[in-house]
Amino acid sequence: MKAVISSRTLADAVGPVDGVEVAVWNGDGPPPEGDVDLWVPHYATSAGVLDQAGRLQGLKVVQLQSAGYDGVLERLRVGVTLCNASGVHDDATAEHAVGLVLASLRGIPEAVRSHGHWETDKMRRSLADSRVMVLGYGSIGRALAERLLPMKAVVTAVATRERDDDLVGRVRGIDELHSLLPDQDVVVALVPLSDATRGLLGAETLALLPDGALVVNVARGPVVDTEAVLREAGRLRFALDVTDPEPLPDGHPLWDAPGVLITPHIAGGTTAMLPRIAALVRDQLRRRATGEPLVNVVSG
Repeated sequence: MKAVISSRTLADAVGPVDGVEVAVWNGDGPPPEGDVDLWVPHYATSAGVLDQAGRLQGLKVVQLQSAGYDGVLERLRVGVTLCNASGVHDDATAEHAVGLVLASLRGIPEAVRSHGHWETDKMRRSLADSRVMVLGYGSIGRALAERLLPMKAVVTAVATRERDDDLVGRVRGIDELHSLLPDQDVVVALVPLSDATRGLLGAETLALLPDGALVVNVARGPVVDTEAVLREAGRLRFALDVTDPEPLPDGHPLWDAPGVLITPHIAGGTTAMLPRIAALVRDQLRRRATGEPLVNVVSG
């Protein structure tokens, strides 16, 4: 069985797997010869990268390095199995979300911009005792809750369906979102992008939040409606690792909106990624070689 991995660094981290021949191909030049069973494209999977799938003979499985896969399925031919990297970015993304929350609550962006002026007259909100909604309680949402609870935040987890949970006690259903928002100090968006979640935090839902509440988006840009953000900026605070459009162009009004902190989609890109994605790819190759079911299958 042959696998193709997009970088030598990742291939070396994966190491040898019995019964698997690994080739390194970054999309430049001719693809490896012969049938390819599994392909791991670049982490930043653009449409152009995915179009390279058609150049790989006999391709059966695409293993993404990202948890999100919006816009991917329609670019793969029928019969190709798609797997995502659920779990790989949990720690890094949860860390970044906590960092954005703390930076925004404590006014760090304002302090940086006021460098040279010593101002101490404003009382800031502490994360301790703050009511924090984790909107999208999957593996990353749980990793975030694991960090928030020891910091004494009051966590409300929201998912598609209500259920019991050993960490937060009770996960609330998305149908309760409107009734829960007025009681939140912080909302962290972690939902996948779909027709149901596009614009989930828009004019109607943002209006339900109390004055001074913070909205953090580490999901996908279109989950939070940009025009609604611009209207609410100043009454609410925002910390956005993802935006719509993305990348955010120079001169876009979001850059200068009051109380808006923006980072350039960097939540998952840390030193924690390589060992975790290598472990996932290694396990997938082993499973494929031995005939065991793959994990993280989203289609096919």
